[in-house]
Amino acid sequence: MKSRSISFMHWSTLARRHPSAFLLAAQLVSLVLYAALEGVPGGRILLSAFGMLVLVLVVWVVIRSPAISWIAWILAAPAVALSLLSWLSGNPTLLLWSALPEAALYFYGAGGLITYMMRDDRVTIDELFAAGATFTLIAWGFAFLYLVCQAWCPGSFAGGAHPEVSWTFLELLFFSFTNLSATGLSDILPATATVRVLVMLEQFCGVAYIAVVVSRLIGLTIARQKGNGTP
Repeated sequence: MKSRSISFMHWSTLARRHPSAFLLAAQLVSLVLYAALEGVPGGRILLSAFGMLVLVLVVWVVIRSPAISWIAWILAAPAVALSLLSWLSGNPTLLLWSALPEAALYFYGAGGLITYMMRDDRVTIDELFAAGATFTLIAWGFAFLYLVCQAWCPGSFAGGAHPEVSWTFLELLFFSFTNLSATGLSDILPATATVRVLVMLEQFCGVAYIAVVVSRLIGLTIARQKGNGTP
């Protein structure tokens, strides 16, 4: 019993010191779950349930950042409510509507983490985890926007062996990651003006994030190492 208490205190301390690490880990676990549960009966429900856990983690990270916490709660509440209503009613349209506040929450969470990383000239371990978590939040946010565009404007994307079939969220998330990182590996192509504008905005966010935030963290880390006499 005592060992369990010590273990809980240990994890609690880690959570307080490195909340961004837990969020990043949850996002990476989501990728594994998407691959493992795609096409599995009941897999969508499990993914949605884990997605709600990620939403809670985003709000938790926002609360611990300089961002305004009540805005995060306002964005998270309709996302969770619409997801639950979609489960209960079996209406996939409600789940689609939940993607809008969820995307807004991811973007707001990313903004909160960027503010957290930029607020001083000291680089902590949690800020390094925050750099990765911010990247995933931006990628997820745009993936939800692509999902909404595809539903509202069929034919928004082209490419692949079956262009007439709607792309899954995992495929749109893959497209978002490749677009944000400028690797260009995706076989999905934007086919409408709305989606092309979103793609350009995501490309701009990806370049600006690397140029401003990541480069700053690297520069401060190198400066600290030189100040400590580390070769």
